[in-house]
Amino acid sequence: MFEILRTRLRQGSRTVPFPAEQPLPERFRGLPVLDRDAATEARDLPSALLTTGADGAARLDVGACLFCPEEAGPGPAGTVRFTSDYRLASSTREGLSTDGDVTERVQALNDAARRLFGRSLRLRSVVAGSCGGCEAELVALGNVVFDLARFGIQFVASPRHADGIVITGAYSRNMQVAVQSTYDATPAPKLVIAVGACAISGGPFRGSPEVGHSAPAGVPVDLWVPGCPPHPFTLLDGLLRLLGRLPERMAATAGSTANPVDSRAVGR
Repeated sequence: MFEILRTRLRQGSRTVPFPAEQPLPERFRGLPVLDRDAATEARDLPSALLTTGADGAARLDVGACLFCPEEAGPGPAGTVRFTSDYRLASSTREGLSTDGDVTERVQALNDAARRLFGRSLRLRSVVAGSCGGCEAELVALGNVVFDLARFGIQFVASPRHADGIVITGAYSRNMQVAVQSTYDATPAPKLVIAVGACAISGGPFRGSPEVGHSAPAGVPVDLWVPGCPPHPFTLLDGLLRLLGRLPERMAATAGSTANPVDSRAVGR
């Protein structure tokens, strides 16, 4: 017993500091960027990552990105590469579409909402038709490494005890009523957070008649967190920015985009 205690004391704290100044580990893929100086022939992508803007110019839809190796490489608009920047979340769906290497950052809630939610936020998870990847990362937020509870944010078992809901999955036809009912059961004022490519754009199921392509009209989303699935750093970054808990000095430095990730690296 004493040897176990000595070993644990030698290990020290396992909780990572956040905001994290370091980028994502090498085997994870972060924010995709487009290098327009290396355009080649057209190619098919497994997602709707590359789109065309109103001006006819190519844009990256980070909300539809699956973060798979097939999305990286040369194309007609330029070369797509993944960086180690974990800052992906946005306050709007449109903010996830970019013609450069930076998405529209999350805007903090107004003063009244921050006073209400800023120090104690309770969330109810709603799985709307998912592979389980995004839920695994949400569970990881509660472990000793990421320790979501240190920020006053916790998941609860009932929407009636919640301040908001976190939606994962592709809004399958069988879950659309459940999503709306969970939202309706959450007392106002409330937040809605869409997590993962499936909840944002349909993910790999985009175009199927069995799933929706975004949140139902009756469920307004306050925070969009892309990824397939998103890394816990991405989730923490989005949540803390929304609550106005991220120091301004970290806003411009955390998760530098300077480090490209090998497209052959193992992703999540």
